[in-house]
Amino acid sequence: MLRKLIIILSLFALIISLLPYATSLYDLTGEEGWAGQLAGVVHWVNTAVRPQPRLAVNELVETAVSPFGMNTFLQSEVEPEKRARSLQLIHDAGFRFIRQEFTWEDIEIHGKGDFTDRRNDLNGDGQVDEVDAWAKYDNIVDLAEEYDIDIIARLGNPPAWTRALTNTIGTYAPPDDFNDYGDFVAAVAERYNGRIHTYQLWNEPNGNDEWGLQDVNPEAYTALLCVGYQRIKAVDPQAVVLAGALTPTVAMNGRNMNDLIFLERMYQAGAGDCFDVMSAQGYGLWSGPTDQRLRPTVINYPHHLFIRDIMVRHGDAAKPIWISEMAWNTAPDWLPATYGRVTETQQAAYGAAAYQRAQEDWPWLSVINYWFFKRPADYEKDQSWYYFRVLEPDFTPLPVYAALSDYANKPTVTTTPDWVLTWMNIRPTLFILSSAVLFFMLLHGLMPQQREDSRLEMED
Repeated sequence: MLRKLIIILSLFALIISLLPYATSLYDLTGEEGWAGQLAGVVHWVNTAVRPQPRLAVNELVETAVSPFGMNTFLQSEVEPEKRARSLQLIHDAGFRFIRQEFTWEDIEIHGKGDFTDRRNDLNGDGQVDEVDAWAKYDNIVDLAEEYDIDIIARLGNPPAWTRALTNTIGTYAPPDDFNDYGDFVAAVAERYNGRIHTYQLWNEPNGNDEWGLQDVNPEAYTALLCVGYQRIKAVDPQAVVLAGALTPTVAMNGRNMNDLIFLERMYQAGAGDCFDVMSAQGYGLWSGPTDQRLRPTVINYPHHLFIRDIMVRHGDAAKPIWISEMAWNTAPDWLPATYGRVTETQQAAYGAAAYQRAQEDWPWLSVINYWFFKRPADYEKDQSWYYFRVLEPDFTPLPVYAALSDYANKPTVTTTPDWVLTWMNIRPTLFILSSAVLFFMLLHGLMPQQREDSRLEMED
């Protein structure tokens, strides 16, 4: 009788340990097709019974005024009227942040301390016309204030003069002297002191050639980050400094490094003292925003939970994560699905649902910047990445614009119960214990005759 009771209780515990917090297979896997959902369930079981990331949800202290951010390329818009129209549409859609490049090679162009642009003959008279390189960025800041939008100033892309190898090592390669970068970020902070409050130092230093055509280096990036952090804080102690967003990758091939390994090495090099907010990317790629599968080698929307785990282990639980880029890609069939592929209808639904999930499930995610608003022209339409856009270059909105606007202007948020995260952490232990008991009982049940024979031998 006792044996049966143990088996029943263990079976019950095993079943309970495998119950997901989801109302549908789509909610569990982020997959809309049956084949993907069935495979996704197997993947989920495999990951749900493993140790879960440490999230420390109750230790967060900083939250932003709004989670809604939009990536912009306003520096590429020639006409100020188009910049103004972009910001008006972003404001009307309910977005409070723009993540905007303040491109170093476009500001300090020809040499150190030289902020004059001498690259163009504007009136066609055969003579170079000098232009204040700050002018269009001043205009962007003016317009952002007019439309009540905060700027996340992304600072990177050094000019060729900062490197002995110039641009032969790539236009994103770091400067030879990190103090040149410190001087540039200080110049930006001084010019816009009290007007820009948030700065991001670099982007994807762990891959995609954004550390140049050379091997990535987490220790070198940490040194660059600390120089920039100290120089900005010297100008504005209240400024919020973001670490560069890490590209989610499992690659380890020199020019690309797994983001979790890269971040761990950053911490070992002292990066914890050099940023206020950690950045991550939030691409869903081949599954939707509801995907609950968690595995470090799988890149999906909740991949940043592993970033959070590393932060918690290094004592940074009070710091939030901001998502620098989040979106799903609608590349046509004639282009490679480099970033996954969804329909425009799915892109719209996934974008809004991604904000909703973050607000309901992940209190450490403070701002999510959608990737991206628009490009100035369609000359990149033969490249897959172009199809993340929200608007066409002529301001024609795609379905995702309306979906994001509807959600941002009237978000419906139901916070996930605290017990769900507790359950995620208990589940692996319960699964192991119940499985071990059932396995032992199986072995015990396979040997009854052997035990009886042993007893009879002892009686003889």
